Amino acid sequence: MALPAWLTSRKRSATARSVLAGEAAAEAARKQEQELAAEREEGAGAEEPEFPVVGDVRAAAFFDLDNTVMQGAALFHFGRGLYKRKFFRKRELARFAWQQTYFRLAGSENADHMQDARESALSIVKGHRVAELMAIGEEIYDEYMAGRIWPGTRALAQAHLDAGQKVWLVTAAPVETATIIARRLGLTGALGTVAESVGGVYTGRLVGEPLHGPAKAEAVRALAAAEGLDLDRCAAYSDSANDIPMLSLVGYPYAINPDSRLRAHAREMGWRLRDYRTGRKAAKVGIPAAAGVGALAGGAAAAVAVQRRRR
Repeated sequence: MALPAWLTSRKRSATARSVLAGEAAAEAARKQEQELAAEREEGAGAEEPEFPVVGDVRAAAFFDLDNTVMQGAALFHFGRGLYKRKFFRKRELARFAWQQTYFRLAGSENADHMQDARESALSIVKGHRVAELMAIGEEIYDEYMAGRIWPGTRALAQAHLDAGQKVWLVTAAPVETATIIARRLGLTGALGTVAESVGGVYTGRLVGEPLHGPAKAEAVRALAAAEGLDLDRCAAYSDSANDIPMLSLVGYPYAINPDSRLRAHAREMGWRLRDYRTGRKAAKVGIPAAAGVGALAGGAAAAVAVQRRRR
């Protein structure tokens, strides 16, 4: 059966203009194909190399602790554990609670508040034996810290360990607390603030100054020299702009759960960012979820209530 005439194509002779149009379309198609192929090759070349590099023994990783590896401040959690063991009164507990609330609301470290927290802790442990506090620290880790480790950051640390690299915590927290956490997480070790002790008893003073800001960078530089590390092949991770000196030392700086200043700096420098917090809007990363503040307030209130019942 023959098709209707209106369905059949009409034969037309190719004009010079149609030939030109056809050739132009074909050339454009070829050019597009070549450009796409070039983009694919360029993209493949721009892919980040394997990281961390397996077997690179001159590389290592350095992790800040507070709000990078663990939610909140290690000193606060340690203080909660000591309060439970009647090392101090509810007035000091309220002080620790306020310091932690400020830390969470600000989303960053404030030098004055961190110094105040350290002085509180030093006054509390003065006269106690180092061995006693180490044993208690193990218990406090299980009670208050183990459940606050960020899984994402833990996975980053494990990736370095799996690659055969050493991983250190670098923190202003007491070196004893940092060492316990590092050991529990299977890390290589920890650099932390050293409290003076004489005959195994705390004096209530520091050796030097807190390991904070530029001091962290100096500690990392010294450790790298002692270990024969190439800092350009090392990585560092932190949430705080106070650690920009440490982050700037290494070839692979990461901003983890960053405060606003570090986030802006990381974007300007092209550093990698990771945020493992939940219940927070990106525009207001310093504001915690209501549940977090409620839990803190509730914990302090419960402690006070318990104290009242004991009277």
